[in-house]
Amino acid sequence: MTDQQDHHRTTIQAGEHTIAVRKDLRVPMRDGVTLAADTYARAADDTPRPALVALSPYGKELQALALTTPPQRRPSPMWDGCVEAGDIARVVGEGYVHVIGDLRGSGASEGTHIGNYNAGGVPLGQDAYDFIEWVAAQPWCDGNVGMIGISYFGSMQVLAAAERPPSLKAIFVSGGHYDFYETTYHGGIMWLMPRAAREGRGGDSGWAFTDGVKSRMLETYTPEEIRKRVAERLRDPDVSAWPNLVHVLNYPKNHEAWFDIVMNEVDGDWYEERNPITLAPSIDIPVWLQIDQGRGWTMDGTIALYDTLRGPKKLDIGPYPPMQSRPFVEEHDKMFRWYEYWLKGIDNGVMDEPAVTVHVEGSRETVRAAQWPPKDVTHRSLYLRPRRQLSYEPEPMGAEHAAPDGFYQAPLTVTDKVEILSWSTAPFTEPTEMIGQGAAHLFVEIDQPDTNFILRLWDEAPTGKRQLITTAYLKASHRELDTSRSTGGDPHHPHTRALPVEPGRIEEYVLRIYPFAATFLPGHRLTAELSNNEPLADEHNALLPPDAFHLPVGRPVTHKVYRDAGHRSRLVLPFTRTAGE
Repeated sequence: MTDQQDHHRTTIQAGEHTIAVRKDLRVPMRDGVTLAADTYARAADDTPRPALVALSPYGKELQALALTTPPQRRPSPMWDGCVEAGDIARVVGEGYVHVIGDLRGSGASEGTHIGNYNAGGVPLGQDAYDFIEWVAAQPWCDGNVGMIGISYFGSMQVLAAAERPPSLKAIFVSGGHYDFYETTYHGGIMWLMPRAAREGRGGDSGWAFTDGVKSRMLETYTPEEIRKRVAERLRDPDVSAWPNLVHVLNYPKNHEAWFDIVMNEVDGDWYEERNPITLAPSIDIPVWLQIDQGRGWTMDGTIALYDTLRGPKKLDIGPYPPMQSRPFVEEHDKMFRWYEYWLKGIDNGVMDEPAVTVHVEGSRETVRAAQWPPKDVTHRSLYLRPRRQLSYEPEPMGAEHAAPDGFYQAPLTVTDKVEILSWSTAPFTEPTEMIGQGAAHLFVEIDQPDTNFILRLWDEAPTGKRQLITTAYLKASHRELDTSRSTGGDPHHPHTRALPVEPGRIEEYVLRIYPFAATFLPGHRLTAELSNNEPLADEHNALLPPDAFHLPVGRPVTHKVYRDAGHRSRLVLPFTRTAGE
């Protein structure tokens, strides 16, 4: 142990545990930059132990609040979305060293952070490799390393594993985000939550910014090119109507990371070069992926990553609601079973259990299987019908008799009201189970070149109480399908270009309904709600941070939804058990 490490060593009491803390250790990277780290371990015990590493740009001091702040659930005003490195006292109590580091260009670390998942031209996975191998070589580590933490910390686990550091023996990822385009633009619609994660808004502390955080766009293009690109972006009425985005685009050096996201509204090389799903085939260590239901796209990305992995793996889909506590304390029981087996060599039977575990909402059952979906699925259609009904039978009448449903949405700059169309099934008479992903085929005419389609599916009880089941999003100009990947119940969009809509023309829009698992009990209805903006507070959004909504449409739009014999608007859903079966 070096003199520097001894100098920074202190002890603290956390419940029944006396914890030895080493602050501000310097971890060398291969190019000479050093990263800062804090370690937490059992006091008065120098036995080398496995280490669990947590890496993010959120600041290691912030993570230490896990020792003093009781876990907060949304909508607690004390909930902070960036305290995600795990329960330090529990990690130490279970016999691990908890190592929390600041990524390059953030917190107390040296270097430059340019763009996302890329630090001064150095992949963050490469830094994670060097960090992990340094940890494994320390006298307090027995050479076995895992990783810990959700969201950004979870993405870092995948980036690290793709670099294949020899001492990283397994990872456990809860609540991760993967395909970075699909994290920031859902169906092409900008999600504002990454603004909070980077800048610190609405219940997030944000990045531990330093002078080392820089914009990839500003580093790549000349000032003249930036001015032209900013002017083009401001021609989007959705962007120009939102004050924060106008500010970001005019003053990018105050919002470097968010500026890069706003300036890249279509998928492409900027997102793909560090896409964890693209890198996942390089991972050969054991991976446990855990995600809770309730938002949809996080499940979609988790399942896509699971399908890509080639080594030992598990997929665990948990119950609603979607937001875990901060400090993050959930899923630790499963995580410690996983690491007991892979880091400590204890045969606890975890690998004898089925690979996929799915909690089914409604029935509250747990389904286990060797694959996703965990049961055989039959995609069946529920058709939009007159009088706001959903039916297994299509509409027999033409448009002259089955007039379209419609709504006019004024911009939120002039109204507080979000217009919503809804269609519901009759009450189910038998438990009706659906597990998997689906599609919404909507025939719609709009009077503008673009709009948003936001579809939310609800389980509505006889009492009127509702729970969100899943979601679907599509910007109308992103309607182009990837025909090589799409099937009737599993559509995919490339999102590589925007194709303006011809006003007054009826178009078929195919929305990807994100994966879900739910049983609709007798007396319950399935309700589908369609809008082009989303309410800021309802049964579901009240559980989310204030910034967890999508960029509103900045122009007035009239929508006509056709659901007649010639335009069979429908939901294509993954039924596993239906009435009478």
